[in-house]
Amino acid sequence: MKFLLSNDDGYLAPGINELAHILSSIGEVVIVAPEENKSASSSSLTLKNPLTITEHKKNIYYINGTPTDCVHIALSGFLKFKPDMVISGINDGPNMGDDTIYSGTVAAAMEGYLLDIPSLAISMSQYDPKYYATAGQVVLDLVPKIKDLQQSMLLNINVPDLPYDQLKGLEITRLGKRHKAEPIIHHPNQNNKLMYWVGAAGEPNDGGPGTDFFAIKNEKVSISPIISDLTNFNKLDLLKENLI
Repeated sequence: MKFLLSNDDGYLAPGINELAHILSSIGEVVIVAPEENKSASSSSLTLKNPLTITEHKKNIYYINGTPTDCVHIALSGFLKFKPDMVISGINDGPNMGDDTIYSGTVAAAMEGYLLDIPSLAISMSQYDPKYYATAGQVVLDLVPKIKDLQQSMLLNINVPDLPYDQLKGLEITRLGKRHKAEPIIHHPNQNNKLMYWVGAAGEPNDGGPGTDFFAIKNEKVSISPIISDLTNFNKLDLLKENLI
């Protein structure tokens, strides 16, 4: 198999390099990832500035752009082959519930899916995790099963930060929801001008059984099938009846 790997933590991040090492046992791996950390960049593309591709070493490239830039460029003319799978991660920290809207990790996988390649976004349940190798082994377990499905799909996968043999299993989940984000943080700088930081993500609001939050809380790998269609089908009839 041939794999394209990307992420939003940057090409030197431990997660993507651990994943590349593990997947190299079953196929050819090429990394095309951002030059620097681009967390929470969502599906942004760089349109007004030229991008450069730099070869770090054999089959490892970095781009001065976003995760979506990386996958789009890789699949739209840079790579000389079509990968069998696009995998984004392993992310330093979770991408559950509403996180997926902002996540550059998920966005990189989304771009692969939009270009008709089965794609996975892989994230650790905690920041500064100890067990990237656990997530790598989970991916290694899943890849042949996903390949056998012979369908293009997009999976958002979160992995508990535990030794592999301590995982409580896998669970197919839906995305949960968070409370709204914490208030912004602001402090004056040395010139007494206020500087602002986005507040922390909200705690889980919808995190009961069947959600990604619940699976992780119970030390299970969460696997959520997601799609790019943002249509709110529940509102179609209401709007047709009242606006047309």
